[in-house]
Amino acid sequence: MSNYDRRDFLKLSSAALGGLALSGLALPQGTLAQTAPANKPVRLGFIGIGGRGSFHLDSALGIEGVEVPALCEIIPARLERAAAWVKESGRPAARLYGKGPTDYLRLISEEKLDAVICCTPWDSHAAICLAAMRNNKHAVSEVPIVLTVDQAWEIVETYEKTGKWATIGLEGFGEMAVLNMIQKGMLGDIIHAETGYIHDLRRVKFDPEEEPWRLQHALDRNGNLYPDHPMNKMMPALDINHGDRFDFLVSMSSKSVMINDYAAKQFGKDSKYAKAKVKLGDYNATLIRTVNGKMITLNHDTHTPHPRENYRVQGTKGVYMGDKGSKRIYIEGVSPKEHEWEPAEKYLAEHEHPLLKNYNPPPRKGGATRGHGSRSTQTPIVWHRLVAALRENKMPDWDVYDSVTSSAISPLTEASVASKSRPVDFPDFTKGKWKQRKPMTFV
Repeated sequence: MSNYDRRDFLKLSSAALGGLALSGLALPQGTLAQTAPANKPVRLGFIGIGGRGSFHLDSALGIEGVEVPALCEIIPARLERAAAWVKESGRPAARLYGKGPTDYLRLISEEKLDAVICCTPWDSHAAICLAAMRNNKHAVSEVPIVLTVDQAWEIVETYEKTGKWATIGLEGFGEMAVLNMIQKGMLGDIIHAETGYIHDLRRVKFDPEEEPWRLQHALDRNGNLYPDHPMNKMMPALDINHGDRFDFLVSMSSKSVMINDYAAKQFGKDSKYAKAKVKLGDYNATLIRTVNGKMITLNHDTHTPHPRENYRVQGTKGVYMGDKGSKRIYIEGVSPKEHEWEPAEKYLAEHEHPLLKNYNPPPRKGGATRGHGSRSTQTPIVWHRLVAALRENKMPDWDVYDSVTSSAISPLTEASVASKSRPVDFPDFTKGKWKQRKPMTFV
């Protein structure tokens, strides 16, 4: 699998290599200063304004100084709704781009923007990000940012050539109190973490108003198709790209029966998808080993009936297990009963991450955020940090290298599944800089 290592189809010039120190590759993660000028305008263009795109648009409109001069969407009703939201916020009317699936290219080439926010179906994320970078704009993508390893390398090389970044900068931070405890050493050296994207999406895949394009991926691909949400917990906890890196993975999928079964029950046993060949196994399990000997179990299941996923992280001193219904912990020599769980709530409260503890913005104008996301009356912290990064000309918490590493898991698992679960080497997108990069502390 040597083609999954360093790509040689793009050659870096000595000038580009010399610019790495200025690009921020060697800088610690999460070093955004807290003194960004609050009144410095940030100009954003939104591409794709469905459920997630509308959530991000409404979040941005809740931040003073964010301007939205351009909107792009192929469904007219969504474009008109987004335009109305911009006007309601008191901002000038946005220019609208709705002439088809590639009209984003016109927006990117014509508009003067600090960044574009990409919330389209998966298969266009990399193309939109690359177009933005090559037109002197940063890009923030919904996950996954890439679907192939070649796309990942192309984003890395384009960033290093142009200085314009593309990231999953709105992905979030995972369970911050647990990360805080890990980085304080309370669980010892982390040996293993397990979680995954365990989310029943059968209805969503058949709903034309939701994300029916997900169904085509299930028909065509077999692997772990959505690693990024689990990775927002596990990569910071295991210092991936920041003192350690992924070395190799193996991946295995079960048979596929649930999509056919669902279609037969909903639309009849002779309906199209009741008989369609579905490549994606109903359950995928992937094992990832790091260079320093840590291990990840990454699961994916969007087809079976189940509650949402849990998160387990095991260290040399203890273990944490959490899901929406129960959060438990065991720390050797600290927990009251040997080898028995205790409730984790008091630990989570005591070790709340300073980033969240100190975040208390005023309620956003207009009430709870609309769209597919949190219905909070506070603007999401990831949006405040993204705007601060843009104002200071820094990358978001999830930088280019961490972003492509997270999403590249998907095509690598596909390669492993297709080769009867043989190991696949993981590319080093940092080109060795992971050894010097400091942990993701989000300070």
